[in-house]
Amino acid sequence: MQEYDNAVLKALSVIQDPDLGKDIVSLGFIKELKTAGGEVSFSIELTTPACPVKEEFRSTAERLVKALDWVKSVKITMTARPQAPGGNAKMKGLQRVRNVIAVSSCKGGVGKSTVAVNLAYSIARTGAKVGIFDADIYGPSLPSMVSPADRDIYQNNQMIAPLEYEGVKLMSFGFVNSGDEAAIMRGPMVSQVIGQLLGGSDWEELDYLVVDFPPGTGDIQLTLLQQVPFSSAVVVTTPQNLSFVDVVKGLQMFEKLEVPVVAVVENMSYFTCGKCDEKHHPFGHGAARRLRELYGIRHSFELPIVQALSAAGDTGIPTVLAEPAGAIAKAFADISASVVRETERLRHTKQRPPSVQYIAGEGIVVSVPGEEPFSIAPATLRRACRCARCIDERTGEKILQDHEVDAGVHPEHIAPMGNYAVAMSWSDGHSSSIFPYQVLLKYQ
Repeated sequence: MQEYDNAVLKALSVIQDPDLGKDIVSLGFIKELKTAGGEVSFSIELTTPACPVKEEFRSTAERLVKALDWVKSVKITMTARPQAPGGNAKMKGLQRVRNVIAVSSCKGGVGKSTVAVNLAYSIARTGAKVGIFDADIYGPSLPSMVSPADRDIYQNNQMIAPLEYEGVKLMSFGFVNSGDEAAIMRGPMVSQVIGQLLGGSDWEELDYLVVDFPPGTGDIQLTLLQQVPFSSAVVVTTPQNLSFVDVVKGLQMFEKLEVPVVAVVENMSYFTCGKCDEKHHPFGHGAARRLRELYGIRHSFELPIVQALSAAGDTGIPTVLAEPAGAIAKAFADISASVVRETERLRHTKQRPPSVQYIAGEGIVVSVPGEEPFSIAPATLRRACRCARCIDERTGEKILQDHEVDAGVHPEHIAPMGNYAVAMSWSDGHSSSIFPYQVLLKYQ
């Protein structure tokens, strides 16, 4: 029997988790393995029920095991690991919430709430337990975008019972303040109300709680980031240059509070002409590329200008539910898959980012954990700066010419930006250089 077990495990060991970088056997994903009389059964216990590659795991595992000549049948059960406590003693309601994801924009009117709601329901469609918290007290939008039949708020054991729509738990000040009166409160009171609604709601067991931030980077946002153990963040923007500037502010806010930004969503990015089938970008193009180059954001997405997406905000039915086979649902499936994968990867891998320092006589020394350090000539990196002062943001052409950089230039200050980049100020007075680690590693 042990011989058959080992044969199955050996066959399954070729399946690699793309995010954790190890095979599913060494990761301990295979549970309850039985090999009796040629009938093989086992479960694959994933890190999250929303794993975007679970069907790929299932089909590959079935094919590999069936290829063994003594196997008559294969039964595979897909499961997920039990919920881990959120670990936040300050907020009782979050203690059984596994991951908290922030959806933020520093500028209003970019469709942040639309993205938050559809992201949450897209994740829920994969089988995960999901909740949405609307943290905007002054202009709550969740009650308009999602319309549960029962809107009565009540308490259970001194905890607020969230509302529910299509399996997703909901909470917003708009459900509590059901009248038409505006919320007139100062910042400290708003922060207190948010804390009571978020931490005082009985979310029970959730895989993901999506928090729809109010726009901006003020006291309310900072209070949330300081009090809640956020796993990751998604930043929403539009193609205009003003919105891009605000995205940078948002990235800096999350970096200071050590919350990793796992995706940027550019809403209202383009429309497709019905006659020529071409994409047109009325508000400009290239913001996603600039974010990848300047800040090392690995996942950026563009959402089109479509009537269905904006109209859904008035119907009370999220677009991914109203048109589950449509292009928008497909787009959000891609977004949610990337957000889930990056969030889980960060949760299960504690790999430290490279350390970067300037050593006179050696250059800019990059030390990757577990590898030999390497150095980069300072002038070479200075010439490679892609900030707005060195590269034309519209054309991508170089403003700073190589011959204008002195061979003796060197960084005077190097500071990490979260887990994705370092910022440098130079001896020639230039202070806006940001180099993603993935760019530095190209010099290895």
